[in-house]
This record gives sequence, C-alpha cells and structure tokens, in this order.
Amino acid sequence: AKVNMAAVHLEQAEKNIPGILRKGDGKALKEKIIAYYESILKGEDPSRTQTRFWDDFFLMKVNVDYLVHEIGILSSAELTQMKNNLNRLFSQCVRVLQMDDNMIRYVNSLQTLCCLIRSVFRKGLRDSSVDILDILIGFDAAECKMQNLIECINRILSEDFPVSVKNLTLKLVLIMITAKDNISQNVMMEYLMVNSVFESLMKIFSSPDDRANHGIDSILILAVLVNYRKYEAANPYVIKLSVLDDELALNGIGWIIGEAFMEYNRQYAATGDKPQSWFGSLLGSVLSSADSPSVEALRINEAILLALYEAVHLNRNFITILTHTKSPSSPKSPTGIPIAVQSSIPAIHTLPSSPSALAAAHPANLLGMFLTFTSIVLQHTKVERTAIHARLCLVILTCISEDQFANTFLHDTNIAFSVTLYRAPLLHRKVKGDKSRPSSSLACSLLDLMVEFTLSHLSKNLMLDMHCKCLGIIHRVLCHQKRCRVRLDYDWKDLWTGQIYVVVLFLWSPLLSLQLILVHVALINLLRFVVSQEGQLLPKQNVFILIHQVSNIFNLFITYGDTFLPDATTYDELYYEIIRMHEAFENSQAMALRYAAGQHAELKESASTVVNGLKNISSIIIHYTAKINAWMASKPGTQMSTEQVLEVVRENYDTLTLKLQDNLDYFEKYSERPKEVNYFSNLLRMIVTECRDSISLSTLQQKVVLSELSNVPAKTP
Repeated sequence: AKVNMAAVHLEQAEKNIPGILRKGDGKALKEKIIAYYESILKGEDPSRTQTRFWDDFFLMKVNVDYLVHEIGILSSAELTQMKNNLNRLFSQCVRVLQMDDNMIRYVNSLQTLCCLIRSVFRKGLRDSSVDILDILIGFDAAECKMQNLIECINRILSEDFPVSVKNLTLKLVLIMITAKDNISQNVMMEYLMVNSVFESLMKIFSSPDDRANHGIDSILILAVLVNYRKYEAANPYVIKLSVLDDELALNGIGWIIGEAFMEYNRQYAATGDKPQSWFGSLLGSVLSSADSPSVEALRINEAILLALYEAVHLNRNFITILTHTKSPSSPKSPTGIPIAVQSSIPAIHTLPSSPSALAAAHPANLLGMFLTFTSIVLQHTKVERTAIHARLCLVILTCISEDQFANTFLHDTNIAFSVTLYRAPLLHRKVKGDKSRPSSSLACSLLDLMVEFTLSHLSKNLMLDMHCKCLGIIHRVLCHQKRCRVRLDYDWKDLWTGQIYVVVLFLWSPLLSLQLILVHVALINLLRFVVSQEGQLLPKQNVFILIHQVSNIFNLFITYGDTFLPDATTYDELYYEIIRMHEAFENSQAMALRYAAGQHAELKESASTVVNGLKNISSIIIHYTAKINAWMASKPGTQMSTEQVLEVVRENYDTLTLKLQDNLDYFEKYSERPKEVNYFSNLLRMIVTECRDSISLSTLQQKVVLSELSNVPAKTP
C-alpha cells in the first residue's frame, strides 16, 4: 500500500532512508515505488517480466528523497555498474514526455528526471572519475535523447500546459544549467546550445499570464544561457538576444525586471531603513537592535540585474523598453494553487500581487525605478553583496549613458519623472532619505546620483573602480550635451535648500548657480581628498587615473562649456570656482609632477598625463590670480565681493591664452572584455551555486500538482 509521507530536507534524507515505515512490531512497510527503485538500482530489468512495468512505474508517486538518497550512497564502481539501468530510466522518462497523454505520468517523469540529473551530477562533483554523461544517458544515445528531451521541454513551455507542469519543466532546466558551479564545464549546456529554448522563453515573456507565473525562472535561465562560454565561441543565445526585435517579448522582459525593482524599492521604503543623522548612524552601529530592519535582509535576485545588463548591453531595441516601459495592468492572477517549482534564492524574486497599486506610488518608468534601486545599493557598499550589486548598476548605467537614443531620452524636457533617490548620512548634512527631485528629465536624476556617490564615498578604502565609473558616466552625459548642444535645466535648489551642507558650502557665494557649483564641489572635494590621502592611497591604487578623469571633465567645461551650459553667467561661475579652489588643483599638479619625475613606471606615465591635463587649469589660476591681485592693489583695504571677482573674470577672457586639448569629448567605449571578465565570472558562479542550493527536490508538493491536474483534460501528444 502507498504511504503518504511528509517531505523532508535533502540533508535529512542522507541520514534516514525515506519511504520506509515500521509498525509497532518492527515490521517494515514499504511503498511499491520503493520496491521498483530497489530492483532498478540492483541492476535488474523488471520490464522483461512485467510488460506494463513502465506504465505502472510512472503512475506512482515519485519518492524524491529515497531515489536521491540511494543514488547518493552508491560508490563510483556501483554507479558505473548501474549505468545501463540509469540510462534506461532516463530514456523511459523522455519517452513518456514524447508519447504519453497522461498528465500524472508527465509530472512523475519530470520529477524523476530532476532526481536523476541532480543526484548523478552531485556524485560527479564529489568524484571526478564519474563520467556523468555516460552514466546518466550513455554516450551513444546522448545526442538523440537530449534532443528529444529539449524538444519536449520546448513543447511544454510553448503550448497550453498547466502552470504546475510548466513550473516543473523550468525547474528541470534550472537543475540542468546549474549542475556545476562553472557552467563552462557543464556538459548539459552544450546540448542547450545546439537545441535552443530561446524561442520558448520569448513566448513566456510575451504572455502576461506566463510571465507572471514563470517570469523569474525564465529570466534566470536566459541570463545563465547567455553567459555560457560567450568569450570563447559564438553563443546562439547572445546572437538571438542581440537581434531580438519582438516588442511583446522585450516588453515582457522589461515588465519582469521592472516589477522586481518596484517590489524591492517598496520593501526598502517600508522597512524605514532611512539614513539617520551622523551621530544616530554612529550610535546605531554600536547599539544594534535585533528588530531594526537592514538592507542586508533585503536582496534582489542577482539574475534580474544580470538579465538587465545583458539586455541593455546586447540589444539596442531594449533601450526603448528601458526608457518608455510603464508597468501594465495586472495580468490575470495565477491559479492560487502553490506552484510546484520553488526557485527560492533568498531574495526579492517574487512578482507583486498588485503591480498597478505599486505603480501609483513609484516611477512607472523602468529607468526611473532602476535609478531609485541604484541609489539604495550605492549607499550600502560596505555590505559585500550590495557592493556587488552597486558595481553592476554602475556598469549598466555606463552602457546606458553611451547610447545615443538613451541620452536623447534622458535629456528630453518633454518627458519628466519624479525619481526618489536615497542618500547616505554624512556628518555635515541632515538628510531626508527619501527626498524626490521635482519632475524633471532623467538626466538630472542620473547626475544627482553620480554626484551623491562622489560626495559620500570618500574614505581611506577608496573604491577607485566605482569612482572611475561614476566619473565616466558624468563624462559621457556631458559629451552628449556638447555634441548635441543640449542646455540641461539642472537646478539644485529644490534638492539641497535648507540642508546644513548647502548653508556651509554656499554661504560665501549666494549669487552662484547651485547647478554648476555642486558638480564642481563634488569633483574638487574628490581632488582634495585624494591629495590629502596620498600616503594611504598611492601605495595601493593608481589615483592618477581618477585625477585625470576629473581634469578631463573640467577641461570639457572650459573648452566647450559655452555650447552646453545654460548661459554665459554659468560659464563665468566655472572660472570663479576654479580660482576659489586653486589649492586643490595646485596640490594635485605638484603631486603629479613628483611622480612624473619618479621611478615608478606605471605611476610615472599616469602622473605625466595628469600634468598635461592640468595645464589649462593652471593657466587660468595664474592669469586670474594676477588680475585679482592687481585689482586689490589698486584699491588697498577693499575686500572683493563675489560680483567683483566675476566682473574681473568677464573682462579678462581676451588676454587668457589656453591650449586646445584633443579628444576631450572622447571616451573609451565600454567593453566587458577584458576588464570585467573576472567580475562577471564570479557573479555568474554565485548565481548558479545559490540557485542550485535553493532548489530542494523534496519540497515539491505533489498533492497540489495532482489537485490542479484533476481539473485539466488529458494533454494530447
């Protein structure tokens, strides 16, 4: 008789033999399926004497724990002896998916395949001598059987199958692609390259119901498949994604990603994890409360970020989705029955039940939601995992800021959004964590975000790479403004008015434009910090790369500012700011000169580049310092006002000699290879291992699956 047993974790299954109960007198009770498993694993072929063996076998409930446990305890030699029977079992599972019309057999064959692939690959991870493919399928039949299996997978995902069956099928694919930490060593991936599931995934993305039920698993599968050996050979998923122009599929991908960001942002706002005063932040780090919510408890599935990166990086058509997609009305709600497949990386990875309600409180634009998300992770870079997210966010923004269409959208004054940006607590300012800039072009919010990072992340453990990425994004945005003569209406008053930081910074210069000053304050503060921490930073990092980027941005303003700054007065204020903060530039130049004359080859070359980059700034300082000193000498005892200094600036442009510097509006196009290869390899390994660990075969609630299937008519092959 069948014995219905409670599901147990795989770890427990390794200690106890599932499927066997004992009566009070100690007599063992055994499920019939257990007897069949034992016969198969002893090397017997029950189908020789029982003509309906396989038909009956797949009608019985799969005992996941027992099958995985028994295969797991086999030695390598015993496993090799079982090869023919395991090959036969695999072949029969595929036959059911190909030819049977009984949905119970469908489900049981899918479950059995999940168990077989998981347990045999696990043996392979423990013992390198185990030939996984031969033991699981057999060399001679592998190509044919895998082709047949993937054809069945495509049919299930593309046609009108029950939600639970599609979920279980996606779970099978996830088990296949995450079988090994290093996907380049996963033999299953080769068959998925030859027999593509790309079109089936696109059909899921195109259907509102399917993407609500299966979207996250499908996104994860796509992200992993796109990254298989993409540096070594032509990956068909990379090619197909790069030329994809199906608007429904692209919108579906954008919807899934947008819902994940929206949910993360909503949960972050709900936690109340807003920046405190600097003292409150310091005290909180000493006296932490168990009840206090933390960003560490909030995680987004890294596959969402990786999928967004691949879509932005590979597909020009996705830029349109990124900039224009709004959350659609909620699709039909799922069946309400718990789904069979649990892709439960402990993260924000479930789609909200009421996206339309969330859309009312958050930016409907996908890029706006992404900027809000990025502002959260950028202020929590001390958390290792969040720092990984932050770096990928900056890479994505780099790709966006390079795209001509995206930049046109970012600067379109007719398309305005109010974007919530979170800011870190600092000693000199009283922060409102969820301050939103009034509706404006998204370029303003993007610049806000980059300036905020630059101002709030100056520490002895300088994140040089992330600072360089931020400056690179600012530079790309300015290059677009210069090329297209875009005069961005970028006003900081609403964002910073009333903050202590603003009062301290700007009390001396009430007439200056807050727009330009804050950008320059961020850059100049960065210079001052780098010079002051020379002893701490230069032994470990080549900060001259950073200084060169700052000088490039200033030179772009100096040389071409009249083509994209709001007006002539703002251009005058640029010179005023350079003169006022002359020490930062002079000290940077002095440091660069020392290292340019030194013996350190790498630093010597970078320092020489900085010296050349600061020549025009040095000329401005020398020229106007002499003019100001002459003015003050002509009026002894008189203190110059801001307006008088600006007047001196305006009157002496004609006598200022500057050198025209080449390639100020040039930037090196983003390339994943070679700089980011290690980062993405490690990120992919993390995604794969965590996904594999999160898929627990024993948590499959077959009663629920069968309950759903009881109301579904038989599926014809």
